[in-house]
Amino acid sequence: MIYEVHPKQTNELYSSPIVQQTAFWSSVKERMGINTLALDYKASLPANAIDSNPKIKRIADLLVVLQPIDKNHVIAYVPYGPELEPAEELQGCFLEQLSESIKPYLPKECVLIRYDLSWESHWAKDHDYYDSKGLWLGPPEITTQEMRFNFSTENWNLRKASTNILPSNTLFINLRKSPEAILKQMKPKTRYNIGLSQRKGVRVKSAGIENLDVWYTLYTETANRNGVYLHNIEYFRAVLQAKVSNTQSPADVRLLVAEKDGIPLAAMFLVMSKNRAYYLYGASANQGRQLMATYALQWQAMLTAQNMGCTEYDMFGLAPRPNPTHPMYGLYRFKTGFGGEQFHRMGCWDYPLDTELYSFYTTMEQNNQGFHLS
Repeated sequence: MIYEVHPKQTNELYSSPIVQQTAFWSSVKERMGINTLALDYKASLPANAIDSNPKIKRIADLLVVLQPIDKNHVIAYVPYGPELEPAEELQGCFLEQLSESIKPYLPKECVLIRYDLSWESHWAKDHDYYDSKGLWLGPPEITTQEMRFNFSTENWNLRKASTNILPSNTLFINLRKSPEAILKQMKPKTRYNIGLSQRKGVRVKSAGIENLDVWYTLYTETANRNGVYLHNIEYFRAVLQAKVSNTQSPADVRLLVAEKDGIPLAAMFLVMSKNRAYYLYGASANQGRQLMATYALQWQAMLTAQNMGCTEYDMFGLAPRPNPTHPMYGLYRFKTGFGGEQFHRMGCWDYPLDTELYSFYTTMEQNNQGFHLS
């Protein structure tokens, strides 16, 4: 199924709507001092899930982030990859063969390969996992997931990670529609808040690196308000500066700031790769929240993405269902107000390379203690 794997330069990564699998994302990580690896491979897959012949040969690639977990060990992390998605019944076998094929190109101190899969969850396609209101109940317990995913494998070595790194639940807005049609599919309160922000004099501008401090002030306020992890400002500097226009897979990055009378109220990073736009990071001030600047910001981001030729807008993370106890419930209410369709991904799956160290690492991870070796 997998053959002819070989490394290549990251600037040779193919154009992709998955921004985390592009030369742009590699550049962001490299600017933060994290090494990455690009690999080409060929795959021979059935033309359909029923008839195993004829075979279709496909050329694909993979961006691997070599994330250090201590001074001696790394994880081979594959963010939202691989992009190539075989039929559901072949996915476990595909990942097993891919893992064995790329293993020789990974550092000898690599403990595991972690695939943060962007593939749709098997259980999101199963009506038994929805309630009477059509709301997704989520996947089954981990042992059931692993049994189903490993069914076609030889060694049953794929493990469901205890946590997902990138959002496994998101919302896609169809930008092929006219602005009027996009507005019409929104909830009435969301449409009203967009109009209210405009009537109150909120304006959205595209800002540059010179406004990074404005962003970071808003971001710090938001992180402190919500009690979430705070990235270093240099991370966002890397995102803004990693243009990589001389590659096969660049990205267009915009820092959008919503303000009134020159006072910043909200800001976000809009990232566009191929035909997909992402609401990657957002922040808002503690003051002036009644002006609904975050609604004006999202609407302008969609219009900007549409004008740049994007056909879909990824809201990038929300709760899987409207559960008030979920930490992302507020984001669920906000984002679903804009319409669109929810999408549930498979999330993180591990392929251990060192069984003993993998067991130690996952124990530390589950205890939220990080990974430390003497």
